[in-house]
Formats: sequence, structure tokens, C-alpha cells
Amino acid sequence: MKLFGLLVVFCCLMGKVNAQSAHPPYPVIGKNDTIKTYLTLLDGEMVPWVVTNEVVIRAGRIFKTDADRKAFNLLRYNVSKVIPYAHFAGDRYRKLQRDLALTGDKDKQKQLIETCNHEIKDMFNRDIKNLTISQGEILIKLINRETDVTTYAVVKELKGTITAFSMQMLAGLFGHNLKETYDREEQRDIETILQEYNYDSYKSPYQ
Repeated sequence: MKLFGLLVVFCCLMGKVNAQSAHPPYPVIGKNDTIKTYLTLLDGEMVPWVVTNEVVIRAGRIFKTDADRKAFNLLRYNVSKVIPYAHFAGDRYRKLQRDLALTGDKDKQKQLIETCNHEIKDMFNRDIKNLTISQGEILIKLINRETDVTTYAVVKELKGTITAFSMQMLAGLFGHNLKETYDREEQRDIETILQEYNYDSYKSPYQ
């Protein structure tokens, strides 16, 4: 009986040791450690981990001349000025496309287009008309980046072919082209600046 009792105790002890070895040691919790977090197994030890915002590391840019540096800083300023308007144009155009897709009523579609047109016109009369020529050119490019269609196509959809043609002629007087498209490789400086401003982070995954 004694031998049997020793065997039972030995088996229990072995089971306890195996159970302990099956679970990696958890970090020691101090009296001020009140924040709950997830744990992960790392090199045989359970360690806490915390999700943080993405950190983007970019190499510093080296300019050949001081003039190049000033030109890039001016471009950064101009891009930053038009970002809110490009965001608005992109959001408003995508909303219009969704709304138009939800109704087959021609009168309702016309009303939706007119509402969109008035909102864009109000923004133009309030803010966009004060942009410089360079800023206007950047905005035309960003609208294409936002909507995948040219500014000319957007105007044509909202106001018709004649208005789009007239605005294209007017834009040409200032050196603009409403049919201009955005190529990320060709516009690497603008694209770099957009990434610095986390330009695309405002979009939801459903946009």
C-alpha cells in the first residue's frame, strides 16, 4: 500500500511539472499594471504586445541645390493648400455616383446632379477661386487621382458638354488642361508629399 501511495504522489507531481512546463511563464505583474493587453509567445516566453499606429520611415531627401530645396518646399505648400478641396471633390463625386446608382428616376438623378453642382460651385466661389495657377494645376491632377476621371469629364457630367468645352477653353488661357491625368510615377514629388500628409488615410475601405 505504501508503494502504491508513493506511485500516486509521484504521478501527481509529474503531472504538475508537465502542466507547468506546458505553459510558458507569464510576465510579472506589478501593482500599477492595470491595463489589460494581449500576450504572444516569443522565444518560449509570454510577452505583452500593444497595437500602435503605423510608423512610416522615409529616407531624408538630399537636394542638389538650394533652389531645388526651395522649389520642393513651394510645391509642398501648394499641395497642402489643395488637399482639402481634392478630398471634398473626391468624396462628393463618389457620393453622387452611389446616389445615381440607387435610382432610375431621371428627375431624381437630375436633382442629385444639380445639388452636387451647387455644392461644388459654392466651394469654388468661397475658396477655390483664390487659388494660384500652380495650385489650380495641382488640384486638376488630384481630382483625377481621386475620381479616376478627368476634371473635364466631371464638369461634362455635371454641366454638359458645352459647359465642359467652355471651361476647357477658359482653363487653357491660364495654362491649364482639364483633361490632364495623374501619373504617380511622373508626379513622384507630389506623390511623396501626399504620403507625408497621409493623404489616403481619410478614406474608408468602402470608398
